[in-house]
Amino acid sequence: MSVEISENKPRIKHFLLYVIASIASLGGLLSGFDTGVISGALLYINETWPLSTLAQGWVVSSALVGAVAGAAVHGVLADVYGRKKVIVATAAVFAVGSVLCGLAPGIGWLVAGRIVLGLAIGMVNFVIPLYLSELSPQKVRGMLVSLYQLAITAGILFSYLINRIFALSEYNWRWMLGAGLIPAVILLVGISFLGDTPRWLISRRREKEAKAIFRKIEPECDAEAQVREIKSTLKQSGNNRKNIFERWMLRPIMVGVAIMFIQICTGINTIIYYAATIFKAAGFTDNIGALYASVGVGVVNFAMTFVAIFFTDRLGRKPLLYAGLSGITLSLFVLSVSFWLGGTYGYDTKWLSVGSIVTFIACFAFSLGPIAWILISEIMPLAVRGTAMSIATMSNFVFNFIVALIFPTLLASIGESATFAIFGIVGIFSLFYTWRYIPETKGRSLEQIERNWKEGLPVSAF
Repeated sequence: MSVEISENKPRIKHFLLYVIASIASLGGLLSGFDTGVISGALLYINETWPLSTLAQGWVVSSALVGAVAGAAVHGVLADVYGRKKVIVATAAVFAVGSVLCGLAPGIGWLVAGRIVLGLAIGMVNFVIPLYLSELSPQKVRGMLVSLYQLAITAGILFSYLINRIFALSEYNWRWMLGAGLIPAVILLVGISFLGDTPRWLISRRREKEAKAIFRKIEPECDAEAQVREIKSTLKQSGNNRKNIFERWMLRPIMVGVAIMFIQICTGINTIIYYAATIFKAAGFTDNIGALYASVGVGVVNFAMTFVAIFFTDRLGRKPLLYAGLSGITLSLFVLSVSFWLGGTYGYDTKWLSVGSIVTFIACFAFSLGPIAWILISEIMPLAVRGTAMSIATMSNFVFNFIVALIFPTLLASIGESATFAIFGIVGIFSLFYTWRYIPETKGRSLEQIERNWKEGLPVSAF
C-alpha cells in the first residue's frame, strides 16, 4: 500500500479501507454501466440499422461471449499475477471497448466492441469481489463486498440517465455507449495507487508486505496471528491448482455455480437489458416514456442495495436471500398475470407491470444482487480461490448469455406472460436450494469457512 498512516488515528485508518473499497468498486460501476446502457441504446441502434429479434439478441448478448472468456482466463491470472494487476488490465480493456462501441461503423464492429467490453465485465465481476473479500476485516466483509453491487446498481442508473440525456442528440447511441470511457480512466488511475491483498501476498511468500497491509486496514488486529492462520490454511490445502479436483473442493464450487444460476435465471438481466423494450410492450407508446420508466427502475435498484449494505453483516446472508427470493418469485408471477390480462382481455395493465418490475428490482437489489457475489467470494478455498471464482463467474455469464440471447425469441414465440411465469418457477426452485444447500457465512473467517467445507459439515452446521 502506498499511503502511510500513523498508528494513533484509528478512524482515519478505517477511512482508508473505505477509500480503497470505493476505488476498487468503480469496476462494478463500469460493469453496471455496460450492462444497462444497451437497454436504451438498442432503441436507437434499431433506427440506424433495423435489426431482427435474433440480431437484437446478439447485440445485447455479444458482451456475454467476451465475459465468459474473460472469466475463464483471468482467474488463473489473478492467482499468478495478483488481484491488482488484473484490475488494472480490466480498466484498460473497458476503455478500449467503450471507444470501439462509440465509433462502430457497422453492426459487426459494434458486436466486436461489445465482446471487448464483455472481456472486461468477465474479469471485473470476479476480481473485484475477490479483492474486497480478501482485503476486508471479517466484521465488515459483507458490507464492503456489497459496495461492489452498489457500484453496479449505480452504473446501471448512470447508464439509464446517460440514455435519457443523449436520447434526442445526434449520434445518440454512440454517445451512450462511448460514455463508459470516463469511469474506465478513473479506475485505471485510482487502482494504480493501491496494493494487492494480504492473502495473495502470503501465497507468494511476501509476508512482510502482507503484515504491513493488515496493520493499515485493521490497526487493532494481530497481524502475526492472521499471517500464521493463512499460511496454515495454505499448507493444509496445498498451493496448487490441481487441488481443485479434490472432492471436498468440488462442493463449494458447485454451490457457487448454483448461486450464479439462481441470480441469472430468475430473470434479472432480461429486465436490465430489455427494460425499455418491456415497458413499450407493457403499454408505453414512445421511447422517451419507456426511458423515463427505466430510470425509475435504476433509482429503485440503487436505493435498495443500501439495505444489503446495512443488514448483510447484521442479519446474515440467508435471511436476506429468503426475503428477496420470495418477493422476486411473487413479482414474476404478478408480472406474468399482468401481461396475460393485457394480452387476453385488453385491460390496461401498464402500471401493474411497472409495479411488478419495481418490486422485482427492489427485492433483487437487497438479496441476490449483492449476496451472490459476497457468497462466492467467501466460500472458495484459498489455494484456488481465483480459479474457483473464475469458474463460478464464467457460469454466471454462460447462463446470462443463454437467457439474453433467447429472451427476444421467447417473447415473440410464447409471449411475455409465459416467459415470466417460467422465471417464477425458477424462483420457487431457488428458495428450496437456498434453504437446503447454501451455507450461512456471517461472522465466520474465510479460513473457518474453508475448514467447514474440508470437514464435510452440512450447511446447517456452518
